[in-house]
Amino acid sequence: MWHDRLIRQAVGTLQTRNLPLAVRFWNGIEYQPATPRLRLDVRHPAALGSLRKPTLGGLARAYVEGHFDIDGDLKDALQMGEQLACAEAANDARSPLRLPWFSHSRQACARDVAFHYDVSNDFYALWLDQRRVYSCAYFREPQMSLDAAQEAKLEMICKKLMLAPGDRLLDIGCGWGGLVFHAAERFGARALGITLSQHQFDHVREEIRRRGLSQRVEVRLCDYRDLEDSSFDKIASIGMFEHVGRHHLPAYFERMQGLLKPGGLALNHGITLGAPHAAGLRSGISDFIEDYVFPGGELTHISRVLETLSGAGLETLDVESWRVHYARTLWHWTERLDANLDAARALVGERACRIWRIYMAGSAHAFSRGWLSLFQVLVGRPRKDGSVDYPYRRDHLYLGALSPDRGSPAPGAGDR
Repeated sequence: MWHDRLIRQAVGTLQTRNLPLAVRFWNGIEYQPATPRLRLDVRHPAALGSLRKPTLGGLARAYVEGHFDIDGDLKDALQMGEQLACAEAANDARSPLRLPWFSHSRQACARDVAFHYDVSNDFYALWLDQRRVYSCAYFREPQMSLDAAQEAKLEMICKKLMLAPGDRLLDIGCGWGGLVFHAAERFGARALGITLSQHQFDHVREEIRRRGLSQRVEVRLCDYRDLEDSSFDKIASIGMFEHVGRHHLPAYFERMQGLLKPGGLALNHGITLGAPHAAGLRSGISDFIEDYVFPGGELTHISRVLETLSGAGLETLDVESWRVHYARTLWHWTERLDANLDAARALVGERACRIWRIYMAGSAHAFSRGWLSLFQVLVGRPRKDGSVDYPYRRDHLYLGALSPDRGSPAPGAGDR
């Protein structure tokens, strides 16, 4: 039968790669290496194509569609998947047509955000930290818990922005409100969060009421392009600009510049390509993410980000890579989802669980390999005389609050 021929070809591929990977096919045929560390249970003949000529994206699709199951550690699975696919040498499986103006219209962005974020608040709560911060944590110590590392991240953002009591903060893409609540409660800021997710908006609005913060925190369901306010002292964009689209980045940063007071500070925290051409992300990964996870998402290299910020009239003051922090964050999320799989399946079903499981584990692998990176870029809007409110030293990030001259820490100041 043709199935048997394809199985033999798939086994030949496995033998050529010499991996410690056992495979059991739906018809009882097995491939058993001497010392297997991982096993695939192939459930459907449709998986044979992804095993005969494997690509990372093709393997991810086959897993999501239930064509095979993975029995073993996901870190091993990703490493073997890369070896099977020979990712660095592969070309993209296909190049989908991009229509930059249409694909990132207001309507398209709202639809794309709903596709990813409006799955289920309870689903995200199963594996995120207690604040539901859905972006890279900051592990000041490698063994920090996820909750502690997310709090450290929020603290670092507020310190980088030099938030002070009464400062007006805009959080573009506020998620479930972690930053706006931290900024208001710990730093005394007046915070506005905007989101396109109805689920997130409802959650933040209820949290504002529950915490009694209606005088200091506001949330709006709106596109950043439609925000009519101006003159914010500080602006944060955390895990947002990946959704904007490369073609729209100049307009996005120009809008940020227009919303920021002269002398004010803004922080852009986002995923970038690890190299300008990111060879490791070929082999269909970008197409898998577009189809299953983040429709409309586009990444660029940090060099393009810095150039575009400068072109928008924003001066770069500080750049920091958090690549290793995001790899660790993603493995935390993956492990927490795995620990709650039964509850997750009850909320969103088997297929959605498979999507998030392979997406987060695959992303952790990509950050570990350097195919993806993440940078926090602090910028300022210079006044007419060229000045911005930023000190000569970075002591405030590690030693505490600054004295009024903003040149050194206040006497006796320690970590907040």
